[in-house]
Amino acid sequence: MKALQADQFAGTTRAMQQPPTSRIVILGCAGAGKTTFAKHLSQRTGAPVICLDSIWQPQWGKDDVPAFRTLMKEAHAGETWISDGNFAQITFDIRLPRATLVIWLDRPKLLCSWRAITRVLQPGEMHRIADLAKVLRFIRNFDRINRPLIESQRIAHGPAVPVVRLTNSRQLDAFLSPCSQI
Repeated sequence: MKALQADQFAGTTRAMQQPPTSRIVILGCAGAGKTTFAKHLSQRTGAPVICLDSIWQPQWGKDDVPAFRTLMKEAHAGETWISDGNFAQITFDIRLPRATLVIWLDRPKLLCSWRAITRVLQPGEMHRIADLAKVLRFIRNFDRINRPLIESQRIAHGPAVPVVRLTNSRQLDAFLSPCSQI
């Protein structure tokens, strides 16, 4: 399925004023702004945010995947939600068959890296400075390693779900703007 670019719908406010989207999956690289965008979208639509990074615990490992999947099934059982996070191989079979829209945040690697660095320096942040080198490697290799895995899982579990790709702040704002009228 061809992804829609934000510019293709930015001027079509009538179509965007009442989007048939009640279950949204937000994907993107670490530092792309998935959680922030999900919160803004939630404020405009009233849909609850399911932040996968908040549910998956740092000390968990492979043995905890079944418990995580159970939590995913419970969290995504509702009729409206915004699901923030990738976890493609262990959650897409749960989330994508029910999703009505996928939003890919395709932000520049430099921006993602900067956000990852500044994020660990904020008080109360769950991301740890000890993991920063690992996160920066993840960002550097995202397009080569993770994006193809995420895309293959997306196509396998949600081939008919529309995809919108947002690449810059102007496109994110254009997407959110009509949502405030819902």
